[in-house]
Amino acid sequence: MIYLTAGESHGPQLTGIIEGLPAGLHIDVDAINDNLAKRQGGYGRGNRQQIEHDTVQVVGGMRHGYTLGSPLALVVKNRDHAHWSEVMDPLENDSENAQLRQLKHPRPGHADLVGGMKYGHRDLRNVLERSSARETAIRVALGSVCQQFLEQLGIKVVGYVKQLGPLVLSSEDLLDVDQIRREVEANDMRVLDHDKVEEAHELILKTKKEGDTLGGIVRIVAEGMPAGLGSYISWDTKLDAKLAFAVMGVNAIKGVSIGDGFEAATRPGSMVMDEILHEDAGWTRRTDHLGGFEGGMTNGMPVIVNAAMKPIPTLYKPLETADIETKERSKASVERSDTTALTACSIVLQSVVCLELAKAVCDEFQSSSMERLKKQIAEYREELARY
Repeated sequence: MIYLTAGESHGPQLTGIIEGLPAGLHIDVDAINDNLAKRQGGYGRGNRQQIEHDTVQVVGGMRHGYTLGSPLALVVKNRDHAHWSEVMDPLENDSENAQLRQLKHPRPGHADLVGGMKYGHRDLRNVLERSSARETAIRVALGSVCQQFLEQLGIKVVGYVKQLGPLVLSSEDLLDVDQIRREVEANDMRVLDHDKVEEAHELILKTKKEGDTLGGIVRIVAEGMPAGLGSYISWDTKLDAKLAFAVMGVNAIKGVSIGDGFEAATRPGSMVMDEILHEDAGWTRRTDHLGGFEGGMTNGMPVIVNAAMKPIPTLYKPLETADIETKERSKASVERSDTTALTACSIVLQSVVCLELAKAVCDEFQSSSMERLKKQIAEYREELARY
């Protein structure tokens, strides 16, 4: 299974194509749109989220609600494009508006300067438009398809916010996905500790007044993954490595860990290894410190991925930079931005993890037909239980 996205932040649309999904997968478009809305929600988001109201269009690979086995093509229109059509015109560049929107003052922490240096762009908008986190909207759409695919195979995935800047918002680590969903969808910060929501709001408001931004930590939990997906035979076949790679590929992510992650490095082995138990239902573990992985393979316990998101680098009190033409000192350019996008990040990372887990399932099993795949996985689960 492979996927590809295309489109710019202020272009007419974002396009995503996913190839390798089985035929016969029922897709609920409303569920995709629900995740797109969650990506735009959450306390601390900026004004652009009031403009876009993202919805998905299926333009290929589906008929009467079911996939055909051919590439699935999705589109998310950029409603804000109407105000940017001259600036983003793919053919002409002769409008005064287009010249005014040129970006010459690279923003610290963004791809602007290095991207301009690498590709030879003198207008750094050519970098900004694709490097923008706006692209993650189409990854949420594609990931939402994979979320439905996984759920029809008995695998559930959820993302939520653990920490906002220095403020820990979800102190208790739950493993039951349905319980996590109930808790985090009951507040606008997607956190488990509801009594911390007001404190989070206050921190965001204070930071916004200061013209600054906040990052934090997001946690993803996947329940129901059968043991044995991934492999120990080579470094590039380890599924935990593939997940870390995919999560690090999301805008603003600066650190990824599996299970207890960096905390495990501070403890003795007796407090990190998950003791093995055999019960009536088969093999399990007493704990899940290793985040559902041993030897690069799923071990049947919930998969746990943690990601550290840096603060958004577009600041309303911009940092110092230099003009790429005159080299004179100046303040960085300012685009519409958020004080924090952690709630959005939790949905994006949830979607990215779904994409990678779906790929792992399709790699492991013959996946041209959804009904055949369901039977294979059911037989595989029975085989594991008998081992």
